[in-house]
Amino acid sequence: MGDRRTHGRTGEDPLKGTLRTRIWSFPVRLFALLLIVLEWTQPGRPAPLRPICDPRVLNHFIKEARDGENAVRLCREGCSLSESVTVPQTSVDFDVWERKTAEVQAQEVQSGLWLLHRALSLLRSSVTDATLQGHIDNSLRNLLDTNGVLRSLNFQDYVPTASGPGGEETWRVSTAPELLHVYVNFLRGKVHLLLSGAQACQQDVS
Repeated sequence: MGDRRTHGRTGEDPLKGTLRTRIWSFPVRLFALLLIVLEWTQPGRPAPLRPICDPRVLNHFIKEARDGENAVRLCREGCSLSESVTVPQTSVDFDVWERKTAEVQAQEVQSGLWLLHRALSLLRSSVTDATLQGHIDNSLRNLLDTNGVLRSLNFQDYVPTASGPGGEETWRVSTAPELLHVYVNFLRGKVHLLLSGAQACQQDVS
């Protein structure tokens, strides 16, 4: 399967627009982080879903990733990637995926998150557009939060080798739109599959 494609006003100070965006998004980000770190129980529900399994957390990250992808496509200056970068494959063979253990799936996801963090950090150092910088900062924070979710689900931390991940599970992109598109699809694909299938996120319906 190949990579699946997903479906400021003129004269306004871009820094002011970015500031408003960050202030507006703060309550939403706070909500997402609270869902990650808190656990609660409800009367009559002996085994509720853990808040870190709430799909709204990942959906929030996907939305912000899409916002970044849209921003980079609209950007006309100061938004280029300085060199090609290695990124994870986003295509999934579901039969192969389901035969893997949860630990192997987690390592694949975590290595992909590591690659994306490194690639987005390079993009952040390359761009000069203030609005796009804000979106990339959000993405970098969300990547760290996603790793925090995986740790909360008791998956082992990924420890990269000296050369980093490679082989058939990676490829290279040379433009910022390609990189942000990979990031969106990786969250929608492998990250979603790992979290939705995690044992700790299965409700006890017995």
